[in-house]
Order: sequence, then structure tokens, then C-alpha cells
Amino acid sequence: MKQLVLTLIGKDKAGLVEKLATVVSEHNGNWMASNLSHLAGYFAGILQVEVAEQDLPALTAALEQITDLDIKIQHGIAASLNAQQHLKFVITGNDRPGIVRELSSVIKHKGTNIVHFESNKQSAPNWGVPLFNAIATVELPASVSRDEVVKALEAIATDIVVDVETEH
Repeated sequence: MKQLVLTLIGKDKAGLVEKLATVVSEHNGNWMASNLSHLAGYFAGILQVEVAEQDLPALTAALEQITDLDIKIQHGIAASLNAQQHLKFVITGNDRPGIVRELSSVIKHKGTNIVHFESNKQSAPNWGVPLFNAIATVELPASVSRDEVVKALEAIATDIVVDVETEH
């Protein structure tokens, strides 16, 4: 089985996910994982598809025929056999320009790798400042303690709160 990673973007309209799912299904692909969003009038996302090698050319050609979406297709890379602990950080703080850069810089400098990142800004009427929320799943090398990463993230500013969940 071949793994494909699709990145896609297009003006949002009803039926885009159904159209994509139909093409994958009709060409014997298996929708493995996805992260799809509506952002500023656009539908954007990333999708992992598994497909048998003999069905790969037909699926690729069919995906390229979807005119409503700009789809880029990458062939997946085999996962590393070095099992590392995955941690999910739930990060909350006052929103400000540069906060994602600061958080990602700390994570990188601590030797961890971000495997999933999701963020948003929420209104906080009682505080007078919008709140930044992020969920970052990271691979934590054996040489780094989770507490060390949490301390470094919380040191960015006094208003940053980090909760940790262990992933399997």
C-alpha cells in the first residue's frame, strides 16, 4: 500500500468534502486522516490517503481533475521505527502577534518535533484581551523531560498556561 499526503485549497462551497471522498473511494483509496478547515472564505486542508500501488495512477489522475480545489500530492515517507513519546500540550494565553513563533521556537529548541498543531483566537469579554488557544502534539525524545518543555513554554509570558496530556 502507498501512502499519499494531499494538501488542498479552494474557494469554499458546499460539497467539496463529498467530492473529494467520492474520488478517493471510487479509486479504491482509504481516507486515513485529515485536518480540514474553513479559513477566510477558503476551504483548506491536509489529507492522508492509502491506496494500492496498482490504483495509484488512476487515483492521482482523478484527483488532478478536481477543478474546485488546488491539490498537491506527495508520496508518504515510511515512519521511523524509533518510538518516541507523544505529548499533547494545551496552551492558553493572551493573544498577541508572534505568539506562534515564540511557542514553536521553544518547542524546536527543546529538541521536540511538532506532529500536529491547531490554534485559534477566542473572545474573552471579561478579560478585555482576546485569548490564544493552541493544541500542539509533539514527539518528545527520551533525552528531554516533559516538565522541562512545559517550564520553557510557560516562561514565554506570565499569562501562558500549559496543560499536558500523554498520547499513545
